[in-house]
Amino acid sequence: MKFKLTLEATKSNVQISYQDKLMLIGSCFTENIGAKMQKHLFSVKENPHGILFNPVSVVYAISDYIQCKQYTETDLFEYNELFNSWHHHTRFSDISSDAALNKINQSIKEAHHFLKQANQLVITLGSAWLYCLTHNAPSHSGLVVANNHKAPSNWFEKRLMLPKELTDLLQSMVHELQSFNAALQIIFTVSPVRHLREGLVENNRSKAVLIHAVHETIANTNSTYYFPSYEYVIDDLRDYRFYAEDLVHPNYAATQYVWEKWVETFYNSPTQQIMKQVAELQLAMQHKPFNKGSKAHQQFLQNCLQKSEALAKLYPFLQLQETIAFFNGELVNNA
Repeated sequence: MKFKLTLEATKSNVQISYQDKLMLIGSCFTENIGAKMQKHLFSVKENPHGILFNPVSVVYAISDYIQCKQYTETDLFEYNELFNSWHHHTRFSDISSDAALNKINQSIKEAHHFLKQANQLVITLGSAWLYCLTHNAPSHSGLVVANNHKAPSNWFEKRLMLPKELTDLLQSMVHELQSFNAALQIIFTVSPVRHLREGLVENNRSKAVLIHAVHETIANTNSTYYFPSYEYVIDDLRDYRFYAEDLVHPNYAATQYVWEKWVETFYNSPTQQIMKQVAELQLAMQHKPFNKGSKAHQQFLQNCLQKSEALAKLYPFLQLQETIAFFNGELVNNA
């Protein structure tokens, strides 16, 4: 008897290589995949505004990168002795407006140049629920916020995006992106993270809007693709043992499963072979010896250094400088 459904990975028309530049933007699930790509030494820039859950904030952020917008003090608000931006994660907040603006504007400048050269943009949408500022907020009434910065609840009102509203927004964003970078391939995915703050029924309504709008967008635009991370967790794994204790976030096993499907979908065999060699070196860097000066460990480091240098010579595009420097630095007297 068959007790579960399995969603097989389908090789995509998009094939990601080590020569590519990838920007990832969206929910915290984006950062899980982004971290694994960085670990394998791909050229990646993730969430230049910080984690973003709703599509409007994602579109705002992308527009900032395209225009290379530079924020001023009027774009900030002061709360809890910090200067904050409604469009950014709290990691950009600071006790001085100048410090906050420096972090925000530097990140946007870097994102602008990276996106102009990027080959792929991965957009992970988390929730179609929007939180908008009310007249109780000190300014910017009606603005959709990316982060509530722990402000009073009466500063916000929420509403669910309509499917057509979101479809129109995404299609407009795709056209703007492709005018900015004609070679860009856009990969959409929907986060399997449950937004239980809204409630289970409301979470499912939200995911339905996201899925419908993404597929409508892909059907009506070019160079846009879908990766079913939501379906891999919700329909393929389909078990609470693949969630963390909060029953909201996929656990390590689930994210690893989705990562393996990602690799099958977007990387060809030669790239996967390089990834395995890179992963071995990254694992070796985490090795904690009992005796760093022992002959056995020094020989281990020497072997790893030789492997790193050989790999760098064979594939000059690999960013192995830090790896080589690490093994060199760990050698006693550069033995």
